[in-house]
Amino acid sequence: MEGNYGCYSDKTRVLDIKPLRTLKPVFPSGNQAPPFVCAPPFGPFPSGFSPFYPFSSSQVNQQAPDLNQSQHPPQHQPQYTPQHQPQNPPQNAPKPSVVTPLKSFGSTDNTSNDDVEPEGSTLKRKTPKKRRPENANFESGISVAGKENGYRELVMDVLMRFDALRRRFAQLEDAKEASSGIIKRPDLKAGSNCMSSGVRTNTKKRHGIVPGVEIGDIYFFRFEMCLVGLHSPSMAGIDYLVVKGEAEEEPIATSIVSSGLYDNNDGDNPDVLIYTGQGGGNAEKDKQSSDQKLERGNLALEKSMKRNSAVRVIRGLRENSHSVKIYVYDGLYDIKESWVEKGKSGHNTFKYKLVRVPGQPPAFATWTAIKKWKAGLPSRQGLILPDITAGVESIAVSLVNEVDADNGPAYFTYSTTVKYSESFRLTQPSIGCDCGNTCKPGNLNCHCIKKNGGDFPYIGNGVLVSRKPMIYECSPSCPCSTCKSKVTQIGLKVRLEIFKTANRGWGLRSWDPIRAGSFICIYAGEAKDKSKVQQTMANDDYTFDTTRVSTPFKWNYEPGLAEEDASVEMSEEPDLPLPLIISAKNVGNVARFMNHTCSPNVFWQPVTYESNSQLVLHVAFFAISHIPPMTELTYDYGVSRPSGTQNGNPLYGKKKCFCGSQYCRGSFG
Repeated sequence: MEGNYGCYSDKTRVLDIKPLRTLKPVFPSGNQAPPFVCAPPFGPFPSGFSPFYPFSSSQVNQQAPDLNQSQHPPQHQPQYTPQHQPQNPPQNAPKPSVVTPLKSFGSTDNTSNDDVEPEGSTLKRKTPKKRRPENANFESGISVAGKENGYRELVMDVLMRFDALRRRFAQLEDAKEASSGIIKRPDLKAGSNCMSSGVRTNTKKRHGIVPGVEIGDIYFFRFEMCLVGLHSPSMAGIDYLVVKGEAEEEPIATSIVSSGLYDNNDGDNPDVLIYTGQGGGNAEKDKQSSDQKLERGNLALEKSMKRNSAVRVIRGLRENSHSVKIYVYDGLYDIKESWVEKGKSGHNTFKYKLVRVPGQPPAFATWTAIKKWKAGLPSRQGLILPDITAGVESIAVSLVNEVDADNGPAYFTYSTTVKYSESFRLTQPSIGCDCGNTCKPGNLNCHCIKKNGGDFPYIGNGVLVSRKPMIYECSPSCPCSTCKSKVTQIGLKVRLEIFKTANRGWGLRSWDPIRAGSFICIYAGEAKDKSKVQQTMANDDYTFDTTRVSTPFKWNYEPGLAEEDASVEMSEEPDLPLPLIISAKNVGNVARFMNHTCSPNVFWQPVTYESNSQLVLHVAFFAISHIPPMTELTYDYGVSRPSGTQNGNPLYGKKKCFCGSQYCRGSFG
């Protein structure tokens, strides 16, 4: 008889299972606000709340939006149906890509969001209107309609403004001397300012899809998810709202954050998640002090399972390329099973089996596939070359084609530098600094920092703080051995892949997630004299021209939002000492494969440093926003200025654009 039960395991050794229905449910009382609401940082706070922000601020008292309005969840759909976000903003909502600087408190400027309108591919401001629309929020530039129901451009705008502010606060913290030992959190400070100023969207808590949020989006801070309405709690892993049940109000779960520490996949299936409930302490580190209870988030998950109500799942991951946790929105999941399991401490822990709703775009599955590619098991499908750089780069760049039989691009010599046909002499001799081991942020005696206007251009992890007309990095003449101001001189930091696109030739993407402001690569090639390119560049598809005009956009932090003088705002437009034209046709690097788009996720920034009494000038690419793995990297090639034409025609010839963006200009070059 024993042989017939070879697969049987005695679960009583580990599990003490009780049906959930035998446990007494605990409902929130009628006069008690459900916990874990992401309340405004300055209050008012519901009963039992206390602010978690480790700093003080000005007297701002803003009414908290009702994030727990009772509503019936929509009927569960067994098959995921993608819901395209509106291509045009809702009525009275702000126009896309416009970042409205915050007015100082008490401002009498009555300019509304309607004062900004698109005109072709650019944006202009009309004459201010006298009457204020009733539903407009003038501190944030986001209308009430945009707050309650976001759209893609608004979601990205909120995230960009938050991260720009966070980078600024991190820059200020880096410049201070660490004497108090108190842990500073620029993300909490930035999130607080955004919340109090109304820089947020999707404020109404909802079940299912969140407008403007896409599956696969990545976040580096919990506050980012709160600002766009994906997951409200700043700490708790389960978010829920209270709805009307058959007899009384009951909670249903809206989203969960899987920490990655206590949860696991079922049989390495990326579409199945075994989720651990909340409460009772840390069940995985022998710190659980009591049984978990069927209340709050745990009860909400149980009710969602009975209602067949899908929940949003955000996966928490740690990547070797980043020192912080990354959160990936993995879409909607159904709760299939629940049980009680004894943890290592002997206390009961709730477990839930969640299965991904079919038909959704891949997200977490992409991460698991990349992890296997990096380990070499299995090898990358469609792989042509494991490293197109032949070891020139410190990190391999693979060449992949999953589209057709093309075996690769035309031959070129791989180089990591710009080859200049003439020397760029300095007007003044090169001057190094005397900082010793490293240029320290806040050291105004440092020559390298003085050239950047007194601010260190990068924060501690090498992320660019702000766009500038020119970034000055430390030169080889500086004695610094571990200087953090040589970000663009040390090569690739992410694992890139050259791949064949469906309609735009070869393109570039990354296996690693890329954080907003992170350096990607420079544009390597042969620098050309603009006066001599008319004949040689006519058929060159790999030319970078700094004289082309790109659609302007705002990326830097807003001084008013940072509680700084709003009248002092630096220029973001590049300012080069002379036109720089680089051809990567014969000699170049991975940047030659970066395609054009009218809605880019990468921007270029001029960077210079001094070497041997000469000016070394190059073009560096940085991420505009957080870029998920396997997302094509693109920038705006721009269009030729009138002075960059010959006989009325563009110098290099206009090319048709296939970017597919709703803001597509139709052509570039």
